[in-house]
Amino acid sequence: MKILKSKQNIDFMGKRQIALVFSLVLIAISIGSIVARGLSLGIDFTGGTLIEVGYSEPADLESVRKALVDSGHGDSSVQQFGTPRDILIRLASSPDADSARLSNEVFAALSKAADSKVELRRVEFVGPQVGDELAEDGALAVLVALIAILMYVAMRFEWRFAVGSVIALVHDVIIVVGLFALLQVEFDLPVLAAVLAVIGYSLNDTIVVFDRIRENFRKMRKGEPVEIVNRSLNETLSRTLVTSLTTILVLLALFFLGGEIIHGFAFALLVGVLIGTYSSIYVASTSILMLGVSKADLMPVKKEGVVDDRP
Repeated sequence: MKILKSKQNIDFMGKRQIALVFSLVLIAISIGSIVARGLSLGIDFTGGTLIEVGYSEPADLESVRKALVDSGHGDSSVQQFGTPRDILIRLASSPDADSARLSNEVFAALSKAADSKVELRRVEFVGPQVGDELAEDGALAVLVALIAILMYVAMRFEWRFAVGSVIALVHDVIIVVGLFALLQVEFDLPVLAAVLAVIGYSLNDTIVVFDRIRENFRKMRKGEPVEIVNRSLNETLSRTLVTSLTTILVLLALFFLGGEIIHGFAFALLVGVLIGTYSSIYVASTSILMLGVSKADLMPVKKEGVVDDRP
């Protein structure tokens, strides 16, 4: 399946300076958002009790908050979850927290204050120590993934390609996490899993492009590195766009039809696939050009002939 003509000649690298400025602006906004606003960490990382309740009629959030304050849970967070009838309540972690007791107290307070029927749907509890361990393990997982990718690409291609791929992946991760900080979308374990999936997806696109670049460096007798990279990007563009578009269609279905509980997961993947497609074309390729890749770096090493010194 081709969505572009086979002989298109788009000058991607001619616009690499514009792309560089665009990426730097996105990274600056992302880092600024992370530093200034921080991540809205979910209960998986902060610890605490999560209670989901359902009302037979649309619930008034202010009435729910007032009922919680009157019952001694004024530090709780209240938000709608999917529909106006579904409410999600987060209670801060405490050393002597008892999820059964807290859920019973909250349910009793809400039932007393409500004019309609209230249903307790689920209760989740994560201790503060477990939350800290999950945060540390999540950061370690991302770091290990990046180091493993650096080593693999260096062995599979060449060190400049390894550095370029890791630069593209760090670029993608910073922007995805930064958008979550900017919009204050909850960052929980499913979102962390989505970030790791984005790393894998973006790397897959980058490897396809790098493989074609290496092939063209060896095949084209004449041509500057910029010209060879441009040709490689044009040759792989149709495959890149088809893969990205089909993935995005699935993610859109998950986002709109999958329910509130996986919105964060689907949103992170949507942003990651878009940014990953962009970075595999501009960030990774621009990086290897800036690092000075040349034909000599990619030519296969010729094996010396075996000398027979027998008499």
